[in-house]
Amino acid sequence: MSSITDIKGTFTLHNGVKMPYFGLGVYLSEDGREVINAIKWSLEAGYRHIDTASIYNNEIGVGAGIKESDVPREDIFVVSKVWNSDQGYDNTLKAFDKSLKRLDLDYLDLYLVHWPVTGKYKDTWKALEYLYEQKRVRAIGVSNFMQHHLEDLLNTANTVPMVNQMEFHPYLVQQNLLDFCAAKNIQYEAWSPMMQGRIFGIDAFKELAANYNKTIAQIVLRWNLQKGVITIPKSSKRERIVANADIFDFELSPEDLAKLDSLDRRQRFGPDPNNFDF
Repeated sequence: MSSITDIKGTFTLHNGVKMPYFGLGVYLSEDGREVINAIKWSLEAGYRHIDTASIYNNEIGVGAGIKESDVPREDIFVVSKVWNSDQGYDNTLKAFDKSLKRLDLDYLDLYLVHWPVTGKYKDTWKALEYLYEQKRVRAIGVSNFMQHHLEDLLNTANTVPMVNQMEFHPYLVQQNLLDFCAAKNIQYEAWSPMMQGRIFGIDAFKELAANYNKTIAQIVLRWNLQKGVITIPKSSKRERIVANADIFDFELSPEDLAKLDSLDRRQRFGPDPNNFDF
């Protein structure tokens, strides 16, 4: 696994693109000043990876935040996703154009298929492959794809997804899926690393936070990175954006990593990729 050095550190995707392993998620960040400020504060704090999606309805604010910052566009890794109702080949190409326009950018660094919509995700993937071939996006990937979705996609895909963004936290490790993605050189990425706030009530994390003199959030985010998983904690509060990134001056021991792995109970707090209706 690549070494974890600092907030600007990267994991290398299978096409050679370097993706910062730590970023800002903006799910539920309100468009306008809230998300603009979150983007600016994160970039000031050293973040170089911003993750949004068309369904978040804040791409305009994300683009504005990038423009208002002092960080050059080429130094920022920008991610968005095609929503379920926009899937299919032609619709995906249109959705991508709309996302780029809202973000006011010339290209994306990563574009993801947000959910594996039955009967559509293969055509959607073909559209992403086209966008990648046209160099309108530097990398393409998927989100919420289980192993059987990936196997089905790989039967017809010309390009192996570079990333799979999944719900990932100590109650939902899915080690078999992690291993499958690693074997296929698909970079794993976490959403909801804090279990929608539930992480703060778990005794094991309280103990580790005390032992390492770190916050519970810092412990779980460090665990993500040491598992080789890219993580994008969401916050719109300046002090939390800064604190979340303060995870590069300590390392969890192998024993403590194993202790956190052992909390796995295959429990989801988000929708099930095998059973969703949106």
